[in-house]
Amino acid sequence: MHTIRSLVFLLAIFAVGSCSKIPENNDPVIGIWIQTQASKDSGSKTMEREEWIFNDAYMGRYNRYQSEELLVETDFQWEAYGEVYTIHYPGLKKLKNVVKIKQNQEGNLLMDLQGNVLAYRE
Repeated sequence: MHTIRSLVFLLAIFAVGSCSKIPENNDPVIGIWIQTQASKDSGSKTMEREEWIFNDAYMGRYNRYQSEELLVETDFQWEAYGEVYTIHYPGLKKLKNVVKIKQNQEGNLLMDLQGNVLAYRE
């Protein structure tokens, strides 16, 4: 009985020890990116804010605010191909974004392939 218990214990240690580690994703896009702009809505000025929160599981959260009111909240998926990132918005009628990270004197920017700024790192 002692031999069987020892054998089961050794098998359990071997099974736990042979589990593979999940690789750490430390991609530079991970974090919070924002875009703010003033808009004229029916004669009054309001602030619009979009934010992309990228996580290390190739997912994220997209939020759009008008003034302080949350208008859109949805999850997104992202993938990286070299320096190019593609952001997909499943379930939302929003076109995918294809962007690169650029640095300038103001900080890090997400820019589309035509050179337009999508967001700034917060």
